[in-house]
Amino acid sequence: METNLSFFERPDVEKGVVPIGQGVPFGLARVTNSQVRIGGVYGTWGESYDNASLPRMLESRLGTPIPDSERLNLAELGFLSRHHITNLSREENLELEVQMGARFLREAALSCGWDPSEVEGILIGMSAPISEDYLERIARAAGIPDGALKVAVHKACDGSVSSLHLALNPDLPENKSLSQNIAERLRGKKVLVGGIEGLSRFINLSRDANALQLFGNAAGVIGVIPDQTMKFLAGRSFESYDTEGVLQVQMNYPHSVQKIDGSWNIDVTQTSATNIRVAGLMHEPTDGSSIVMAGPMGMVKLFVRTGVQVVRDAYQAYQDKLSQLGMSGKSLAVAIVHHANYKINLLKQKHLQNEGISLSMPWLLNDFGNVSAASNMIAFLRKLPDLKPGDHILIDGFGAGTYYDTLAVELGG
Repeated sequence: METNLSFFERPDVEKGVVPIGQGVPFGLARVTNSQVRIGGVYGTWGESYDNASLPRMLESRLGTPIPDSERLNLAELGFLSRHHITNLSREENLELEVQMGARFLREAALSCGWDPSEVEGILIGMSAPISEDYLERIARAAGIPDGALKVAVHKACDGSVSSLHLALNPDLPENKSLSQNIAERLRGKKVLVGGIEGLSRFINLSRDANALQLFGNAAGVIGVIPDQTMKFLAGRSFESYDTEGVLQVQMNYPHSVQKIDGSWNIDVTQTSATNIRVAGLMHEPTDGSSIVMAGPMGMVKLFVRTGVQVVRDAYQAYQDKLSQLGMSGKSLAVAIVHHANYKINLLKQKHLQNEGISLSMPWLLNDFGNVSAASNMIAFLRKLPDLKPGDHILIDGFGAGTYYDTLAVELGG
């Protein structure tokens, strides 16, 4: 586990205030590894609430206390603080999230030594985009050319790993459904990949006690050159529709709500030559709220069994790839896993060990809460300074819907 410092108290964090409403604090940390030629930025916006102050904030928001029976042991789940905004209009929220999104894109490019005008592709996971054209807005505000390919991925917490998978693996069904394969188009180009999550704004529309305590704002964006600084080795993408509605999420993005070929629940829409939307079907709440979720044990049942299967299959594909490359015996440097909560990841690790798969899965995000698609990229950036050219890493994403992407990659230099 990590230090108990809040994110804003960390010495490497640049802090500021966005002049919207009464002023919204933000913080960001830049990371660069010149050996592997990968950099990026991560951070958050909103007031920081630790586990002691969170109940008072939620009581103010809800107008009633959360009953003791519904209070989570957040420290046991691996979370010590998270970041929230309150009392902003939709217009103010839009302006805030455009400013923050543009800042993360711009700083991620600069952390790689790129000018934003050099970026040729952006793939961003967003569970609940505030507008359909959000990615276009932040790209333009960041100074990224209009001709850059922009791919918005709405697969809940799996969004950033799905984005990376799309950028690296030309054999994904989503890539094959397009007239121009994303991975083939972006090979050798300067690409930004990540997750930007304004979850505080989204869960304002929920009265679900679990969601209100777990989620918060954050973003993580990295810069890669596919097939050069990061190379795809093997992976697995999988979906298993949540028919029981264990984790129900409102789709505030376009979706046909029709299964493709009776099984595929992902809409891939090319709205223009430079804009693509990858949207996952969700089991939506019937009461019009933004999110309804089962308790921690419900999340364990939803994600662990299938999640272990997907990681096992991806790991076997990775071992097969090593044999083809004459690299049998090569070890993974680290596994970067979505931080839904510590118990889920601990149980996945245990089940994988029982199958003879031992993975280093560090817990890195106790100062953010569950930040959905941002978590994998933040975890990667926190581990990035320790990585070396030629290292292999496993990246495991999973989210509501239910969607899974697990891939092994090799870092270049």
